[in-house]
Amino acid sequence: MPTSSEAAAATPPTRRLDRKLSRILAGEYVPDDFIIADAKDADMAFGVTAAGPLPGVTRDRDGPGRYRTRRSYLDAMRAMAGRGDIDILLTSASNGEFLSAAGSIDEDLTLAVRGNDTTDIWYPRGGAYATVPSRPFWTADLAAIRPFCDLVLYSMTFNNDLDHDLATLEAYRSFRGEATALGIRHFLEVFNPNAPVELEPDQIGAFVNDSIVRALAGVTQFQRPLFLKIAYNGAAALAELADHDPSVVVGVLGGSAGTTRDTFELLHRAERHGARVALFGRKIQRAESQLDLVARMRSVLRGELSPTEAVRAYHESLARSGIHPLRTIEADLEVTDPVLRSE
Repeated sequence: MPTSSEAAAATPPTRRLDRKLSRILAGEYVPDDFIIADAKDADMAFGVTAAGPLPGVTRDRDGPGRYRTRRSYLDAMRAMAGRGDIDILLTSASNGEFLSAAGSIDEDLTLAVRGNDTTDIWYPRGGAYATVPSRPFWTADLAAIRPFCDLVLYSMTFNNDLDHDLATLEAYRSFRGEATALGIRHFLEVFNPNAPVELEPDQIGAFVNDSIVRALAGVTQFQRPLFLKIAYNGAAALAELADHDPSVVVGVLGGSAGTTRDTFELLHRAERHGARVALFGRKIQRAESQLDLVARMRSVLRGELSPTEAVRAYHESLARSGIHPLRTIEADLEVTDPVLRSE
């Protein structure tokens, strides 16, 4: 007889996310099935600066009034949760607990919590943790998360460093066992190497792909991640991973904020080459109007707007709302991401 936690993991609630994943895995994908996650877990990485600077504040100013507060960060989460354009809201454990207790998450939206915070995402001002090989660590207590959330993000970073990479895999094995016992599902984020050893830039995509497939080869279905979250390392690397095993749903992370064109261009190219999930943090959080940006993302996925048309439409919506854009439309139409520019 399965335990209650095993039964909960085997028969998860049927939310919008689950319905979309079912269609994707059945080979019935259409653009409306593309999964969008608003990744508002940056407090686990950046601390005070997670919610971004206030508009119009000079870069050299620090202290109170320089950055948006936790309250404004939570307000942005509630506003996004109230719209039907996202499928997952990813938060820290503390913010997820707050939103859940306040009734801010409707039954069709999936709340996810960052389950671990490896050292390569520690970005305090003046810190240097992210420059040395990633070490596994998690602040969150999975048993404390389970009463309000059944999906967590687990992240790993491989650096071609045997001792650190072995510790990373051992920690992942331990996490899987604990999560399974509690009836918690997970999706897997694999960052590009943050302190690579004897790896050339043009080897990164293949190295990450091989590391993912090798790491999951020994994991049975019951403990496998729902989907992956990886950096966009170019069309060829993404297509290789997506084509290799259709039972593994591949998603892309957003990286730095960039321009609005970067956001729409990354989404367009990633979907075209096999990604079925986008998990954007700063690309959404640093936008002048987060809700308008995500609405235009859906239009790009459906083919209703090209990335350049979406930028123009986004600026038109800013003008209608009386919001001053961060960049001129000419600057915002530029592709600045190095990987996107190189293709």
